[in-house]
Amino acid sequence: MKTKRNNALFTKSVVLFLISQNLSLFGSSVVGYAIIWYITLETSSGVFLMYATLAQMVPHLLISLSSGVWADRYNRKHLIMLSDSFIALATLGLVLFYARGSSSIGALLAVSVVRSIGSGIQTPAVNAIIPQLVSEEHLVRIQGVNQSINSVLLLLSPAVGGMMLGLFDLTWTLLLDVVTAIFAVVTFSFIKVGARKRLEEGTSMIQDIKKGLSYTFHKPLLRNLLICYGFSFFLITPAAILTPLLVERSFGSDVWKLTANEMVWTAGTLLGGLIITLKGSFSNKVRAIALSLVAFGLSFALLGVAPTFLIYLIILGLGGIFVPVMNSAEIVMIQEITDEDKMGRVFSIVQLLSGSAIPLGILLFGPLADRVPVEWLLIISGILLAVVGLVYGSTQKTYQAGSVTRES
Repeated sequence: MKTKRNNALFTKSVVLFLISQNLSLFGSSVVGYAIIWYITLETSSGVFLMYATLAQMVPHLLISLSSGVWADRYNRKHLIMLSDSFIALATLGLVLFYARGSSSIGALLAVSVVRSIGSGIQTPAVNAIIPQLVSEEHLVRIQGVNQSINSVLLLLSPAVGGMMLGLFDLTWTLLLDVVTAIFAVVTFSFIKVGARKRLEEGTSMIQDIKKGLSYTFHKPLLRNLLICYGFSFFLITPAAILTPLLVERSFGSDVWKLTANEMVWTAGTLLGGLIITLKGSFSNKVRAIALSLVAFGLSFALLGVAPTFLIYLIILGLGGIFVPVMNSAEIVMIQEITDEDKMGRVFSIVQLLSGSAIPLGILLFGPLADRVPVEWLLIISGILLAVVGLVYGSTQKTYQAGSVTRES
């Protein structure tokens, strides 16, 4: 059953959705940074820092396939609101624990696990509900708006997290997430989401997961897109985690240079989001994804040979422009060609691939960075990423919105 939607770009539901989800993202990002920094300052331990990172990533990954089934079985609006409330309650419990004068790194790690589970439940439902709110002709533009807002908030999050932790303490920083989550849930409650085709509850969770995997990997467009997605996330890892090390080793350890490294990349993604918002559509999403991957690969390779820090920043910013282009094209393409009652499971597989590719990349490229120059890693991974883009673009049949049915 198709959802009846208003064809206007910014309907009340779309505006409320953007406000709600970005409030939630902002609070979670600020607290995520604050927890990592607090543990770093309190323990000065690489092991505890690893525990904190794993606590924020692994549960999100492990719950992904189950959360995709839930997003297809149950009311997605309620699932999003419940997961946000779940995260807020866990964080509030930690606030009360610290407000009593207690202090425990173990408690921080435990709550990080709970927060990660809540986020893992929420993500497939959020991606799957968007086509219920937005008409197909506006999916790309709304993704552009959302990614632009995301970029601004992710740019502000580290600064706000550091300011809160420095001026107040961890308790007040955690409370910020509780407050933003409450506002997000209340805002989301006013969104009207129409009826849709749902997954029947007669089968077991395992059977539904198997059906989702079978559906995804028996559709050539989806299968090839997700294989490309997994390889690209793995190969993007060196640029994502090793550029601060490259800056420190090649251009100096000045704090402003490390800050500029993060800000210029985020500024590039913001510009890319604005371009998508103005453009509003892709004539061929496969081509957009392929060209973005080639552009990524070339920019990463050029980072490895940049002669000055200024040229390095220019290349970095230009590379960042293609992040929202690739993400928007991928997400909208999946939304357009996936059946409504399977969309949650498909996005959970996307979540699983992206969530596992990055840790695998860290395990490989992290130790390598101490044995070979970071520049080599960026050049090699960049060239391979460009090859992935060329192969993906050349092996796909022409894709245009509306030219491929959800059943194909």
